[in-house]
Amino acid sequence: MTFTEKANQIFQQAIRDYHLKDDVDTPINNPYERESIEYSLYLKCWIDTVQWHLEDIIRDPHIDPTEALSLKRRIDHSNQDRTDLVEDIDTYFRKIYADVKALPDARLNTESPAWATDRLSILALKIWHMKEQTERQDADEAHIQLCQAKLDVLLEQQVDLSTAIDQLLEDIEAGRKYMKVYRQMKMYNDPSTNPILYKK
Repeated sequence: MTFTEKANQIFQQAIRDYHLKDDVDTPINNPYERESIEYSLYLKCWIDTVQWHLEDIIRDPHIDPTEALSLKRRIDHSNQDRTDLVEDIDTYFRKIYADVKALPDARLNTESPAWATDRLSILALKIWHMKEQTERQDADEAHIQLCQAKLDVLLEQQVDLSTAIDQLLEDIEAGRKYMKVYRQMKMYNDPSTNPILYKK
């Protein structure tokens, strides 16, 4: 089984588990061993899934402003958790390929394996929810057909992105490409670099 075959299965599992209750406050029940890559992939997609629904809720035009602010803070925190986890997944890849000697003509990829995997997790969510749209009983046929066309594109995109990630990992393993990971530097989260915070 390739890395993305495993990842896509776990993403589907996490999304399906969330939708058993479909509640943003449902506690996670990660079935994998804590230090495993499977644990990280499940957690990654769970965070993405909860945040997906938080983003839906906050767009309610009649939402109470106080609730909206609370949700915005929760989404900000979720984004930081997501970023931290992506960096943990890249650390996993760096350990796996630590002994690989890059070839003299090895090239750098535009993004790391974990950030590509981040996109794969979001894509799994888009597919799940677009499929829901194609099954709506309260929507007209034009809506169903439009969403089916979009779903077809998303499924093709999933195949292409999965292939590209697996090829990237093969290239890294063979020394044809090398990993160079930059840690995220989100200045607005840092009290020493956000002027609204450090000027208080």
